[in-house]
Amino acid sequence: MIVANVVTIIMQRTSFSQFKCPAARALDSVGDWWSILIVRDAFQGLSRFDEFQKSLGVAPNILTRRLKHLTDQGLFERRLYQQRPARYEYRLTDKGRDFFPVLMALFSWGSRHIPEEDLAFLLSDAASGRARQTMLVDARTGEEVTPENTSLLAGPAADDEVRARIARMRAWYLGIDA
Repeated sequence: MIVANVVTIIMQRTSFSQFKCPAARALDSVGDWWSILIVRDAFQGLSRFDEFQKSLGVAPNILTRRLKHLTDQGLFERRLYQQRPARYEYRLTDKGRDFFPVLMALFSWGSRHIPEEDLAFLLSDAASGRARQTMLVDARTGEEVTPENTSLLAGPAADDEVRARIARMRAWYLGIDA
């Protein structure tokens, strides 16, 4: 007879809430890939637990945790739509709607880097139906934002460590020995 020990390891997600980087803090707000897919589905009109579960095939306990996290982080607002039994829908807040460009960037990046024969969805203009091609632009100038024309600047909360990091990155980019 063979006896095997089974060890269950519960992975604790690292919090980025205290990081100084806006990208890290944004990741903390959103959570994980399930959360991003839940928000994606909300933009497609889904709002109820059973709709999200059917669309994603995610385990109920995971969906419950993700919806709670997204609500706690202010991306969703929970609204009672049925009294007995109590049933809630999840509606995007302004903060949740502000995630739309991030989704479009992920969608566009994915569309460019998976084989064309695997593309089940394309972006289109809602009114005309014409295919859309996305790019990130500066809201003030309309100029495309690229790695070549964009760098970091110290923000109002930057400390000496952040300023030194930015200086090292700028020196590396310019080819200067820092």
